[in-house]
Amino acid sequence: MPDIEIMSPAGSFDSLMAAIQGGAGSVYFGAGQLNMRARSSSNFSPEDIRMITSICREHRVKSYLTLNTIIYDEELPIMREMVDLAKESGVSAIIASDLSVLEYARSREVEIHISTQCNITNIEAVRYYARYADVMVLARELSISQIEAITRTIKEQDITGPSGNRVQIEVFVHGALCMAVSGKCYISLDNFNASANRGACQQPCRRSYEVKDKDSQIELEIDNKYIMSPKDLMTLPILDRLLDAGVTVLKIEGRGRSAEYVKTVTRTYHEAVEAWRRNQYSSEKVELWTTEVNKVYNRGFWGGYYLGEKTGEWSERYGSQATQKKVYVGKVVNFFNKLNVAEIKVESHSVNVGDNILVIGPTTGAYEAEITELRVELNPVQKVVKGENCSLAVTETLRRGDKVYLVADAGHPLFQVQSEKN
Repeated sequence: MPDIEIMSPAGSFDSLMAAIQGGAGSVYFGAGQLNMRARSSSNFSPEDIRMITSICREHRVKSYLTLNTIIYDEELPIMREMVDLAKESGVSAIIASDLSVLEYARSREVEIHISTQCNITNIEAVRYYARYADVMVLARELSISQIEAITRTIKEQDITGPSGNRVQIEVFVHGALCMAVSGKCYISLDNFNASANRGACQQPCRRSYEVKDKDSQIELEIDNKYIMSPKDLMTLPILDRLLDAGVTVLKIEGRGRSAEYVKTVTRTYHEAVEAWRRNQYSSEKVELWTTEVNKVYNRGFWGGYYLGEKTGEWSERYGSQATQKKVYVGKVVNFFNKLNVAEIKVESHSVNVGDNILVIGPTTGAYEAEITELRVELNPVQKVVKGENCSLAVTETLRRGDKVYLVADAGHPLFQVQSEKN
């Protein structure tokens, strides 16, 4: 049975640790300006690369640096510096599409993975890119039967990459889908002078629009307001078929997502892969896994193009449709290692015994727990109000400065109050 690698997104150190906690085999991240999340808040600096690779090596997780924008002549020196830094830092591979990056990385003997921007849809494209890479992601628009035909031909013809190993096929299994073919879109550039192909997409396709006839000024009725914003990809119901088709790398989208999103989705797909390995994959388990991924950020789900569908299922409303939400309540101000007790300063709302909390931090990742006991000045209490410090026992090490959130179902009165305030 082949090794299956779950590749998780890391847009922050919080998410990096959350991916590791969830069971990722690798993480991908951007640093600097030459990646598809360059202008996102979820982006590292080049100075962070050494720390990232060090953390990954410690946890035996591969690290992939995205250098996947188009490159202009004046950026070639910066690109070369980034490839050199990746090599010096021990990055496992670079994810790229521009030929300038592919050629230079190959000359520096840095492992390359082919990005979705290359839009690989056939075996001849695989054969071409095999001169650069052992791993390549296929276009999101392919069906399972098309994927299986490619992996079968790779095996039959023993198509190998630079290392001499047989080429591995990677696919996206979860996360945001774009209306464009393999992410190639110019709506943001046209409307905002911010190019998606330069990591600066303003996502105008996610918004609602009114359409009017220019001559008559009659407004056209559109049944769905978000006709350019597809629902998110979710492949848990068909994951066994993707794995049976010969896919060995499963990529989760979401470098702009929170730590709990990364941990929950990674953990769920890890469990699904393990069930497939043990011949225990079932519809009952798929239902449980689907409930889990519904708890975190999503625009609603569909299975993408893998079953041969040619048009997307469109989002029903703007923003997340997650079944759970979180709200900030305070931060960790002290941690007592011998007792496994955290002291928390409650800065907003109140905290009660029985509440579920989420603690997020650069080293902590994402820690989730139910509060079974609260103490204020060593005295047990049922409730802690804003402005008080409290202590509670935990099962993992927390750190000063970690942020603490309450987590509850989206319909909880707490979030209704928040919506009214907004």
